[in-house]
Amino acid sequence: MPDNITFNTIPLEIRTGGVYLEIDNSKALGGSLVAQPRRMLFIGNKLVAGLSPANTLQRINNPAEAALLFGRGSVLHEMLRGAREVNKESDMWAIALDDLAGGTQATKTLTFTGPATAGGTLYLRINGELIPVGVSAADTATQVAAATVTAVNAFLDGPVTAAAAAGVVTFTARHKGIFGNDIDVRVNYQRDEALPAGLTAVVATGVTATGNPDVATALAAISNEKYYSITMPYSDITNLDKLKTELASRFGGMDMRTGHLFAGFAGTHSALTTFGAARNNVHETVYGVKKPPQGAYNWAARMAAVTEFNGAIDPARPFKSLAVPGLLAPQEADRFTRQERELLLKDGISTFTVDDDGTVRIEQVITTYQTNPQGIEDVSYLMLNTKWTVDYMRFAFQAAVALDYPRHKLADDGTNFAEGQAVATPLMIKGTLIATARKLEQVGILEDFEEFKRKLVVVRSMTDRNRINAVIPPNCVNQFNTFAGAVQFIL
Repeated sequence: MPDNITFNTIPLEIRTGGVYLEIDNSKALGGSLVAQPRRMLFIGNKLVAGLSPANTLQRINNPAEAALLFGRGSVLHEMLRGAREVNKESDMWAIALDDLAGGTQATKTLTFTGPATAGGTLYLRINGELIPVGVSAADTATQVAAATVTAVNAFLDGPVTAAAAAGVVTFTARHKGIFGNDIDVRVNYQRDEALPAGLTAVVATGVTATGNPDVATALAAISNEKYYSITMPYSDITNLDKLKTELASRFGGMDMRTGHLFAGFAGTHSALTTFGAARNNVHETVYGVKKPPQGAYNWAARMAAVTEFNGAIDPARPFKSLAVPGLLAPQEADRFTRQERELLLKDGISTFTVDDDGTVRIEQVITTYQTNPQGIEDVSYLMLNTKWTVDYMRFAFQAAVALDYPRHKLADDGTNFAEGQAVATPLMIKGTLIATARKLEQVGILEDFEEFKRKLVVVRSMTDRNRINAVIPPNCVNQFNTFAGAVQFIL
């Protein structure tokens, strides 16, 4: 028989008597917004030397762990190394896949002619990592090639191995897979770098790689896990679509495990707009870049890490102008103009700018979602800020109701029950939602609070008397992206 106050651990009848006080934390967080749990996930290939079995989740605290678990120089090691360099706080996890048995490895060649007529340094970069090679006067092309092979193979964190024959160095990707085609090899990136006199060096594409692994096994391995920001080196349609299906299934009201994929795509402006126009996914961001000095998957890893770090602090605050340390900008001829970037953004491709000193900065982070199911242009999920803001508000409302009414009975408004009873009514729950909206307004997530109160609907279900139905209409705070003004001067 219930009493006028509801207890969780103290029974109603205690014949031995005494003073009994239970501790109840159900109201401990009622006065504040609850932090949303967010984790990053990296999916990619492992090398045979990596200790982690394929399709096994691993928590990564530092690059050394990634090297041990996935193999030094593996794509996962490379991506995690870059991500951790720009984001030292986010909780990072990784899951490895084996190379596709039927795939091929990408190769590139570096052909020397000589001999060198003066000593100097060959400034070789592989995926942006500088590998200097000493050159002596009178060194032949064959000697320079041999020295290059020695230097490259000594760099165990690099994505390639090297071999030489008759003055030609062949770089072979450590992995099979299409993503290996994006590995960049170049000489003399900086303006003050030059080849030793008498020496020439020409980079060319060799074998074009094929065959990315299937992410389906990785998705099956994380079927019960929640990851907020996901990055992988694969930009093939098959794998992108599998992530699209998986993340869409998680976003609904019965799951609510929001996740977002970050991918990179390297290509010309035409190739990028064609690729982006064919995508239409709320849960996907593609960073586009032409001739990047680092593989496109490295751009995805670093961009995602910077975006996630700042989005976790405030999902509504624009990402525009955030620096992405460690990224080398494309050469000036390969950077897109403002008009070109405008077109990219209209075709679902996220953009960046470059400072005079070469610093790469995020310009806009958008999703590839462009049209609704009726084929009509739809900007409701254009900005990643919008998706993340709405998702945080959903989390805040869910947490507030769950914390305020963990084991409550349900009654109609006006029921005369004692104040200490664990009973909820529609009006009480409405009060909880209004109080949460006020807090969201105070932290700059929600605007037009009075309109929210007016439109909020909280009613008891007509078909299930154990259920409350609600229409929650928050107005998202937007991003200050553009200022336009007319300067009307007077002489």
